[in-house]
Amino acid sequence: MSPVDEELAGQLIRLIDIRLLDPLEILVDGHHAVDSLRTVVHERARTWATTMLSGDDQAAYAVIVRAISTLYPGDGPFNPPVEWWRTPLGQVVARRVGHPTAESVSYAVAGAMLGITRQGVHDLASRGKLARHPEGGVRSAAVRDRLVQEGTRRV
Repeated sequence: MSPVDEELAGQLIRLIDIRLLDPLEILVDGHHAVDSLRTVVHERARTWATTMLSGDDQAAYAVIVRAISTLYPGDGPFNPPVEWWRTPLGQVVARRVGHPTAESVSYAVAGAMLGITRQGVHDLASRGKLARHPEGGVRSAAVRDRLVQEGTRRV
């Protein structure tokens, strides 16, 4: 596994531990069955990371959507903080999916997704190198397309 795969797998493991397994362990009063789930998660996280990073588009999309909907449940649309886009998971989501629930993103979010400043996004949009959205911000798909075009894999 590459260092990029390891970083992404590590983030997935930490998120699943914190958001799913730790609360489950509390709920079942420390039952040992949770330990076997941790083992499964450690094994599978590496496979998920590899699929997200280098699997075909359909497989990557399916794993990403399952992970996001499981790890970030809610009644509203997925709306992570700007700094989330700089994490290994945020970077792979940006490159493979774009923003999974938004047609447009703010300049700040686009900057985080691209690894540049908000001003850099403004400059790209002003020069027509990043499509603006008619209702403000830039198109999420345009950010993803730019990442793919540049071959950016900054996870």
